[in-house]
Amino acid sequence: MISMPGTNLTHAEANARSLLLDVVNYDIHVDVTQSAEVFSTQSTIAFRCSQPGATTFLDFIGQSVESVLLNGESLSPAAVYDGSRIELPQLGVDNVVEVRATGRFMNTGEGLHRFVDPADQEVYLYTQFEVADARRMFAVFEQPDLKATFAFTVTAPARWEVLSNQPTPKPEPAEGSYLNPAGETEPVAVWRFEPTPRLSSYVTALVAGPYHLVRSTAQTRNGELPLAVGCRKSLAQYLDADNIFDVTRRGFAYYEDMFDYPYPFAKYDQILVPEFNAGAMENAGCVTFAEAYVFRGAVTEAIVEARAQTILHEMAHMWFGDLVTMRWWDDLWLNESFAEWSATTCAAEATQWSAVWTSFAVADKAWAYNQDQLASTHPIVAEIPDLEAVESNFDGITYAKGASVLKQLVAYVGRDNFVAGLRNYFRKHAFGNTRLDDLLTELEATSGRDLRAWSALWLQTAGVNTLTPIVTLDAEGRYQEVVLEQTAPPEHPTLRPQAIAVGLFDLIDGTLHQRFQVRLDVDGPRSVVTDLVGQPQADLLLVNDEDLGYTKTRLDERSLKTVVANPLSLKDSLAQAVVLGACWDMTRDAAMSGRDFVTMVLASITDPMSSMMLRTVLRQMTHTARFFVAPDHRAQVDAQIARDLRAAAQQAPPGSDAQLQLVSAFAAAATDPDDVSWLRALLDGTAQLPGLAVDTEMRWTLLTGLCSTGAAGEEQIVAELDRDPSSTGHERAARARASIPTSEAKRAAWDTLINDSSVPNQTINAIALGFSTPHDPQLLRPFVEPYFDELENIWKARTFAIAQAITSLSFPASLADQELLDATNAWLSAHPQASAGARRAVADHRDGLERALTAQRYDASAH
Repeated sequence: MISMPGTNLTHAEANARSLLLDVVNYDIHVDVTQSAEVFSTQSTIAFRCSQPGATTFLDFIGQSVESVLLNGESLSPAAVYDGSRIELPQLGVDNVVEVRATGRFMNTGEGLHRFVDPADQEVYLYTQFEVADARRMFAVFEQPDLKATFAFTVTAPARWEVLSNQPTPKPEPAEGSYLNPAGETEPVAVWRFEPTPRLSSYVTALVAGPYHLVRSTAQTRNGELPLAVGCRKSLAQYLDADNIFDVTRRGFAYYEDMFDYPYPFAKYDQILVPEFNAGAMENAGCVTFAEAYVFRGAVTEAIVEARAQTILHEMAHMWFGDLVTMRWWDDLWLNESFAEWSATTCAAEATQWSAVWTSFAVADKAWAYNQDQLASTHPIVAEIPDLEAVESNFDGITYAKGASVLKQLVAYVGRDNFVAGLRNYFRKHAFGNTRLDDLLTELEATSGRDLRAWSALWLQTAGVNTLTPIVTLDAEGRYQEVVLEQTAPPEHPTLRPQAIAVGLFDLIDGTLHQRFQVRLDVDGPRSVVTDLVGQPQADLLLVNDEDLGYTKTRLDERSLKTVVANPLSLKDSLAQAVVLGACWDMTRDAAMSGRDFVTMVLASITDPMSSMMLRTVLRQMTHTARFFVAPDHRAQVDAQIARDLRAAAQQAPPGSDAQLQLVSAFAAAATDPDDVSWLRALLDGTAQLPGLAVDTEMRWTLLTGLCSTGAAGEEQIVAELDRDPSSTGHERAARARASIPTSEAKRAAWDTLINDSSVPNQTINAIALGFSTPHDPQLLRPFVEPYFDELENIWKARTFAIAQAITSLSFPASLADQELLDATNAWLSAHPQASAGARRAVADHRDGLERALTAQRYDASAH
């Protein structure tokens, strides 16, 4: 038998298999009626081999393989199956392999996930195959460049909805029966789906269960397209399908016009599914979304906007990713960066979210800048040696930095030339696979520019640059010279050219007004802004005005004093986003005091700002107080935050987005007895805040705040669960329990995270969040040593999604001290052979701790 390296797959292996094989079609039969633990699965695959007599392998991870039939010859499963791969020896030119196997239902959000709704005991299934988890449902050549057609046949309870990539056929009655969780026997049926177009295996899909579906249509170039939006029956009352359909129709009209290529599939379903790990997944014609986008109570405009962005992002994937797919995961940016840029552009130009680039500047770019300064940063076009490496690369580099760089590229080659290049790209490579060079070739042809040097600097090197204004004044207080100094970190020394704007703002009657703006190309270590010479010194000199560039920026001394002293002075939302982003970045880099940043944010939140901006700065303020404020000042700052949040919430317009966000933030910050009493009164109704909807979600927010102070416990959690026995209620309860500030509660949460593999993915996330964010970080001290002791076992015993969640979310980061940093460095030094995912997660935590300690020292000396 050939050597099998477990569940990993290297790029070299995938490339060799791609050169050897041409996969024609799959015929896949899945029966999900057998039991609550396993299902039967059969794959019949036709493929050609360029080297007759060669040996290759299929991928399958499941309970067992019962039979393997290759070209009519039976192979012994014991001889050819090692738990993840099935050896196929002595291939012919044309081959057919049939594999009969038993798969395992998952509770991790990977493969074929099975969920039982506690509200009504109904069973719901959905698949999540990216990166390489189709092999958890059927035997497959699991790599993106071995495209084929897929014909699914599914046996399931007759009353269920069954969805896949192709339109759902009429079910046929079948023999047998299904025993549901209530102990009742139900009839079963068979759904025989037509073959798909040529697809990569990771975008195939199965969604099955008694889903509530709302159907409609959209007008496309190929005529009326069937649409469906769905969720669990117990959530049907909350599903606002009309809003989702509206965004969907706008997206189809926009993308078909921009790409000049009709939507390539036969229908478009969007299903909100339980316990989903990501925001959504771009299965061809059958997109799955996290249930967080079914709103059970009042939500902020930021969340509604984020849902619209997610809808448009996944829709863009129908072209970027599903129609044309990267050959290997090192070109993942061809999927994600383009989908992110397309979605933001579409939202800005075709929906009500016309200011979405402001949201992108304040939230997405902050994510990208943070990722780009970690030891784990990587080029946008990253070297991906194997599957273990790609799992971690769904990050701020691939999404937000990639979209930022594409925005620069559009400006560089011109919008019309850029779009023309994309149109040629789709026409030439439809239903095929591509690499970076394929796209650059089309863009060079339409723009007439050589993009290889640009690609080398922006796509194939890592790191983010910083632009700092160096100002010299003459005797009259005018600019004698303004130089933009570009720097790069030593480990990523590349300096990059880019087009930016510099704005001058004057403070007049408490408001900053733009007086002058100049656009220029910066390149190299020094760029002189000649157009500013002779201009009177401004109160604010804003580098990267309009947020055109992908770069960190600094405020000069006068500008920083202006914005700290006058936090309500900027009325332009994009300029405000750039200023707040610069201040946040300066705080992270120990160039601005954490206390000053907190004070500035607290002063800013009394003025109307966009929902996404408020959401972002509240999170940044919370992070600053926990990690960047000197320990001796933390109690004072925490009290200031709670006091000012409560005052701002009480003064916010009744029923406003700001009121909702401020009350939620206050609930997490409150510790003073009077504040805790007010939280309790809001929850029990003895106090009201005009306009505040104390609905199901707000009740859990208030209760979790009370639990985190010790003012509520198990009795109140059980009572709230009686009011909300849904799966979301159980997740909220798990977080509330883990947030109780006792050693017993923390130990119980820890033991569940580490030892109970039956706990599903979203509950694990909830427990870890409650566990890891106590008001008193010292509650986590006893778990530092166990955390590092358990890491290797976690990554050996759990799937990637679960191991990453536990490693990332349960790290006792709130301690943020030298002792924890020393323990982190010691583990990294002692475990050089640990899994790449574990080492990356721990190294990222190490970088965060080093940054926090540096910022704390600066904050301690700043006043």
